[in-house]
Order: sequence, then C-alpha cells, then structure tokens
Amino acid sequence: MSRSLPRRSGLTSWRTWTAVALGAFIGTEIRYLLVLLLPEQAGTFPWTTLSINVLGSLLLGWLTGLWGTGSVPPRWLQAGLGPGLLGSFTTFSAVALVSVLDLELLVPYLGLSLLLGLAAAAAGVFLGKRSGT
Repeated sequence: MSRSLPRRSGLTSWRTWTAVALGAFIGTEIRYLLVLLLPEQAGTFPWTTLSINVLGSLLLGWLTGLWGTGSVPPRWLQAGLGPGLLGSFTTFSAVALVSVLDLELLVPYLGLSLLLGLAAAAAGVFLGKRSGT
C-alpha cells in the first residue's frame, strides 16, 4: 500500500503567489485610474477614496457569500481575487493619508468608512448567497 505525501497548502504554491501578485497589480492600477478620473482636492472630503473602499467591501462580501454557498474556486484564485485584487484596490493607507493631510476630516471619514464598509460587506454577503443558489 502506497502512502501519498501530504498536500501542500494552497497558500504556499507558486500559483497562489502569482495570483496574489497579479491581482495586487491589477487592483492597484484600477484604484489609481479611478483616482485620476475622479481626483480629490486637498482639504475636501475624500469621496473617491471612500467610494473605492466601500465598493471593495461590497465585492469582497459578495465573493464571501458566493463561496459560502459551495461554489468555491481553487485556493489560488480565491487568494488572487481576495487579498490580491481587492486587498490592493481597498487600502488603509488612504486613511493614513487623510489623517496626515487634514485631522478634521479623519473622524467623519473613519465613521463613514466603518459604517458604509460594514453595510456594503453585509449587502455583498447577502447578494453573494442569493446569486450562488
């Protein structure tokens, strides 16, 4: 009787690393393009940044809901879309930038970001579950 070797974790495979790197590149470029198309003026509320982060929360919630219904793609694709693409599309560094540029905007930005991000993620999970059934 032959024994098979233990399977390597999908987190360490070359496909996973490549998918995350490619997803991160694409997510960063999409974010940059949106910021170029919808520039934010210094001293004004960062609506573009907030919108990008809320959209990313909605999409990540949707994927989570969809994959929770049994439609689970390979681990490398999950990592490429989740932490790769959407992790780079949404970013906490924008919050750091807002806090450095204008402390008066920080509290409203953080509050809206938290409320809208959680609501978008919850809506995404709901929509993902419905589309996966």
